[in-house]
Amino acid sequence: MGLIVLAVIVVLVVGGCVCVVWADRGGPRWVRGVAAVTRVAGAVVGALLRSSGSGRRGGSNGGSDE
Repeated sequence: MGLIVLAVIVVLVVGGCVCVVWADRGGPRWVRGVAAVTRVAGAVVGALLRSSGSGRRGGSNGGSDE
């Protein structure tokens, strides 16, 4: 079941990327809409990753004692 969910997510991400490229080349209106949603989703995920990762990395030297 988890593999199916992962496969669906991968297909959606690849489809969104295709729509972004197609929209940049002047695709139909629905493609521009999907591309806009994809860009917003990417920005949201990037912001979430930056905010969650900033607390964990704070001043770590990679685990070395030197």
